[in-house]
Order: sequence, then structure tokens, then C-alpha cells
Amino acid sequence: MTEPALVIFDNDGVLVDSEPIANQVLADLLTGYGWPTTFDDSVNTYLGGTLQLVRDLVEPQLGRPLPAEFEAHYHERLFARLGAELTAVPGVREALDALPLPYCVASSGAHPRIERTLRTVGLYDRFAGNIYSADDVPRGKPFPDLFLHAAREQGASPERCVEVEDSPNGVAAGKAAGMTVIGYAGVTPPSRLAAADKIISSMAELRF
Repeated sequence: MTEPALVIFDNDGVLVDSEPIANQVLADLLTGYGWPTTFDDSVNTYLGGTLQLVRDLVEPQLGRPLPAEFEAHYHERLFARLGAELTAVPGVREALDALPLPYCVASSGAHPRIERTLRTVGLYDRFAGNIYSADDVPRGKPFPDLFLHAAREQGASPERCVEVEDSPNGVAAGKAAGMTVIGYAGVTPPSRLAAADKIISSMAELRF
């Protein structure tokens, strides 16, 4: 691997332990809309994607559009639970403390969600001014746009960036961007991160 110059972290499931909450909220909401979805279904199909991706996948099979209020209902339920239950991913503070490189966050989430979750777990000040959202680019994961945007804004060439991701879509985006990808197998089974250059199951394994 080329000497790294920048580490790009995903947010949900990598910095903040939100994936168990977010996927249960999404599964319950889709089920209520008439598309029966389990927690495992949500993890295996939608983890790492945008709500637009959920629409793109569900609506053709459902045979009708999801309600116009889908996104608003999702965020209302999600933020209510995140405020009460959200914690940082175990070991991530120590991993950041030990990191000898500049770092930023690039997430499929909207800016308000990223900021809110990072503030909730006390990590916002570490990333303030270095936060990138899929809303900033034309295409979200699995396309490389978000990570290329983050690298460009940080002044780092893609081949010198390391991306830390927990979703297959995120891994695909990082590889498409020409970056080294570390897959974090927290909620996601390691087999679904097989395209990553390295897979870790604990933040204590994040070493440079």
C-alpha cells in the first residue's frame, strides 16, 4: 500500500453505533407500509445506502410509491431513538487518539444526521469542518463520488487514502475510488465485506 495520507471514516456503524437502531427503525417502517421487512433484511439489503436507494429498490416490487412522508417519518423515529440509545462504536475514541494521520468522515447520511449523531456521542469536535455527506455529490455509494469529493477537499490523492467502512456499498465505493479499504465487521458479516483490502472486527485492530 502507498504511504497513507488520509483516513476517511464512514459514520454509521463505524464511528457511531447506529446501525442496529437505524435498521430496526427502517424495517418497522417498511413493514408498516406493506413491505414486510426484518432487521436482517434491512442490514443485508439497505445498509450503507441512502433513503433514495431504499425507494429505488422497494417501490418497483411494492408496485406503488412509498409515502411522500417516508423520509420525514424515518428521521423522526430514528432521531427519537438515537437521542436515547446511541453510543460510540466501542474503541473508536482510542483508535482516533492513536491515529497518526489526518482524518475526516464521509457518510451516506444527510449533514444534520451526521452532526447530530456525532454530537450525541461526543465525537463532533474531532470532525468539525471535515464532514462530507452523500448530499454533497450527484451519486452516493456504491459510486465513488463521495470519497473522491472528500479526498479532493482534503487535498489527498485517492491512492493515498484509506477508507474505513462497514457496508458492501461503502466498500465498493472506496474500491471504485482507487482507495485502500478496511472493512469493519461490526453488524455486517465479514463475508459481505470480502472485497475490502483488510477486515477488522474491533477498532483496536485499526493500525497504521
